[in-house]
Amino acid sequence: MIDVKQLTLKYPSGKGVFDLDFSVKKGEVMGYLGPNGAGKTTTIRALMGFMQPNSGVCTIGGLDCIKNATEIQKILGYIPGEIAFLNDMNGDEFLKFMNEMRGTKDTSRQKELMEMFEIEPKGKIKKYSKGMKQKIGIITAFMHNPDVLILDEPTSGLDPLMQNRFVELILNEKAKGKTILMSSHMFEEVEKTCDNVLIIKDGRIVKQSDVQTLKNAQRKGFSIKPADVSTTLSLLKNRGFEVSITADNALEVFVTGENVDSFIKTLAQSTVLSFDVKYQSLEDIFMQFYSKEDK
Repeated sequence: MIDVKQLTLKYPSGKGVFDLDFSVKKGEVMGYLGPNGAGKTTTIRALMGFMQPNSGVCTIGGLDCIKNATEIQKILGYIPGEIAFLNDMNGDEFLKFMNEMRGTKDTSRQKELMEMFEIEPKGKIKKYSKGMKQKIGIITAFMHNPDVLILDEPTSGLDPLMQNRFVELILNEKAKGKTILMSSHMFEEVEKTCDNVLIIKDGRIVKQSDVQTLKNAQRKGFSIKPADVSTTLSLLKNRGFEVSITADNALEVFVTGENVDSFIKTLAQSTVLSFDVKYQSLEDIFMQFYSKEDK
């Protein structure tokens, strides 16, 4: 549904995105991860037809994102990273305007979303809080029941309750077979909703993987309380394992997947009082990956 081939879009500063190649299949939810300035929003602007690439092609549903930008923008759902509204409009006037522009007559989905996000869009938009504006943006993106959604930091400004509602919404849309590309800093949100992730750094994609494979390939953490801390510490370090002592005099060990068996056999030479597995979040993995890339 979403296809990007050798996309390069360069700014005068030299920054931008370079030779991007990825696709988001029908029914897939793809997370797009990277720090500010890495190129996530630039990629999305190219997909929306807002910026002309220097080279390469991007299509949505077979339609060229530049040549068919107007047509694409009417049929997909989009939440920009920085939401801008016609501030002189009331919230309900804006939603009506968007429905008319798209030719949407059935507003039942809009009403469901307003109830889900607990919003009554009365009053001038310019007086709305950041969270209220974000809710309007979410409703606008989803209310015409699009098959494809492009979401740039969709939960920015939402409180934790509404963030959970958004995760619920994405999972519901995923169950319906919707295709979603979602840029987010909320790693827990990505972990709960996405099938696959792209990691972008300095304008280039440095990793593409399904979430579970990415987690399995990274280090696993263990917290150990041995009967003899110093002896076990020396034993593990002599075998090349990365070990640290925590404040409560436990040993914390990080092991790559292929070395787990060797780690267990080494540990069996000591008396262990307690043993816990430390499950890593997607954020932990992302930070490890970025640290590794910087070395």
